[in-house]
Amino acid sequence: MATKSKKNGIISTFFNKGSMDIPFLLVLMTIVTVGLIMLFSASYTYSYYNRGSSTQIFTRQLFWVGVGLLLMYIISRVRYEYFRAVAVIGVVVSIGLLLLVLVLPEYKPGFKRWIDLGFTTFQPSEIAKIGLILILALLLERQYKIVVGKVPSEMVVCRRIEEMTNGRLVIYKSFTTTILYGVIILTFAGLVFLENHVSGTVLMLALGIVMLFLGEVNNKWFIIAGIGIAIVGVLLIANPDILKEYAGERIVAWLDKDYEPLGARWQTNNSLYAIGSGGFLGTGLGQSKQKHLYVSEPQNDFIFSIVCEELGFVGAAVIILLFAYLVYRGIKIGLRAKDRFSALLAMGIVFQVGVQVALNIAVVSDFIPNTGISLPFFSAGGTSVVILLCEMGMVLSISRSARKKE
Repeated sequence: MATKSKKNGIISTFFNKGSMDIPFLLVLMTIVTVGLIMLFSASYTYSYYNRGSSTQIFTRQLFWVGVGLLLMYIISRVRYEYFRAVAVIGVVVSIGLLLLVLVLPEYKPGFKRWIDLGFTTFQPSEIAKIGLILILALLLERQYKIVVGKVPSEMVVCRRIEEMTNGRLVIYKSFTTTILYGVIILTFAGLVFLENHVSGTVLMLALGIVMLFLGEVNNKWFIIAGIGIAIVGVLLIANPDILKEYAGERIVAWLDKDYEPLGARWQTNNSLYAIGSGGFLGTGLGQSKQKHLYVSEPQNDFIFSIVCEELGFVGAAVIILLFAYLVYRGIKIGLRAKDRFSALLAMGIVFQVGVQVALNIAVVSDFIPNTGISLPFFSAGGTSVVILLCEMGMVLSISRSARKKE
């Protein structure tokens, strides 16, 4: 009897029985469902000609979505305090995998992004995203301390709550800690860059900046970073040859709309044709013409152009609003979180999704150079969708322990 009681105590300590945020779950499941439908529509021609079966890409993605949903549910039941315990392990594993992929044989010539497991491949950069968010959330939490007032430390989620409770918050903003954050972010971004993964590098830097902003790091550092990014951007635009051949050529193709229409501009031009063809209401689900081997890989980075063609401006706008609401609900969960770590973790994860969606749409509409950033829950990719759903499980876990009132 005592053994059973002890076992139940361990289970109750590890698992959270609170109710999750239902609006967040519903909008997430809606996005995942729509993403699968659009993936099948966008991929069946490419899948037939390149994989021998019109459903191969879709069924593979469906399998990984099922795995991801199962892991999401399990993780959503785990108490969020355990995520803090694995933050340091996460950064060690992430950096280890980023180093490992650099020494392994290339899965694709010229690119060291994938580790081949035989039955599937995965990109360590996908794991590194959540690793970076976890370690920054942990470190940023430790720079705060209540010194006056009756506010318990777990109530201090952001400055807004601190003001409402009349407590006084000391923020440790030493030069050393800020440099440490910069070293961590640049280490992740630098290792991803060595993989010839420019889009992943951009996303790592963006995630790092977002996390430091949420953590209320001194504004002067953002000014310095902004000036540095602007200088680097101007330098790369003026001298694209500095980058690897494929990346530099993409910048040239972005600047010169007449550059190699049958080469570097082919995919972007056909993406724009697809978006323009969709009009206001679209050509209808399954009726895209550009997916018939015009847009090079319509199931991946440029799937949103097929969405625009088949569902039109209205359908594309609805999907963007769904993503916006997902980010909004994630922010609300963060604001209701019981401590700064879980708040920063929840908001960092949903901002990762939001930034990735914004960059993907900017690429397919030719607002920025083609960087190869996938559209979350829509683009084909087992590693990506499984890790994204695991991250959603973390947000749902935090929501189970969140205060019901802000």
